Amino acid sequence: QLQASGGGLVQPGGSLRLSCTVSGSSLDLYDIGWFRVTLAREREGISCSGRRGGDTFYADSVKGRFTVSRDNARNMVFLQMKNLWEEDTGVYYCATLYGYSVWGCGSMDTWGKGTLVTVSS
Repeated sequence: QLQASGGGLVQPGGSLRLSCTVSGSSLDLYDIGWFRVTLAREREGISCSGRRGGDTFYADSVKGRFTVSRDNARNMVFLQMKNLWEEDTGVYYCATLYGYSVWGCGSMDTWGKGTLVTVSS
């Protein structure tokens, strides 16, 4: 089971940190990452991490602004978002992955309830 949290309202240029708690299984078994649903895109895998934590993928839309990290000991995954744009507004989901590589997040395998991020002045 996955539960994302940390969303909210932020002004353009601001920052937010999303958290995802994984329960019922050990995080180190999974490739895991963040997807979002925005007005512009139905679903986009934006920031993903391999199970060992040493490799990551970032979509061009967030590269240089977002950072994914994982704490396997705490069974938690984080998404640090900086310099947020209005186009980043959407619902963010953490998910275990199917078909992950350093070239892309692949598909969502399991996911929980998302958290809403609103970027607006």
